[in-house]
Amino acid sequence: MATNTDRRLKRARLFVLACLMAPAIGFAQSSPEAPAGGTSTDLFVMFGSDVIRPGAGLRANYNIGIGHTFGFLKKNPIGDEITFAYTYENGGSHGFLHTDYGSHTEALGLMKNFALPRTKRVSAYTWIQGGITSMTGYARVESRFYDGESLGAVVHFNDHNSIWIQETFNKIVTVPWYTTACFGFTRSW
Repeated sequence: MATNTDRRLKRARLFVLACLMAPAIGFAQSSPEAPAGGTSTDLFVMFGSDVIRPGAGLRANYNIGIGHTFGFLKKNPIGDEITFAYTYENGGSHGFLHTDYGSHTEALGLMKNFALPRTKRVSAYTWIQGGITSMTGYARVESRFYDGESLGAVVHFNDHNSIWIQETFNKIVTVPWYTTACFGFTRSW
């Protein structure tokens, strides 16, 4: 059963997403066309919040990575972009401040980009990632397998700049599952 805190948190997240999306959609330009070779490279920086389950504890989540879209994978139903990302997550008790307890994740991913009907300003994607998480702050660094599945939207400003908004289900062996809500900037070339 959802508590009042969970419901308030969900409403607040929806409100923030709506505030971010409305001006972006209104002022965005059409989505970029793939270069002649059918490939592109994306550099992304995302900031977000983990929502630890069970409960609703908020923690910092910062992500930077690079992805490359391959033209010959466009028809692949699983993915057309291979990514590499580094993520820092605060695991301590201070929310968005850095603490000794944290995780550092390096992950490879496969992303599938797809168009949404009736719009060229907004597209969507799915993203499957797997990697290694190193948890710090303990007597020794503990490394664990990481799995993340994301669903997101991209608001295109022009051929090279866009904003990503995503929700991710995360699982690390020996850690309860948690979700991450992120938004970030992407530069494509």
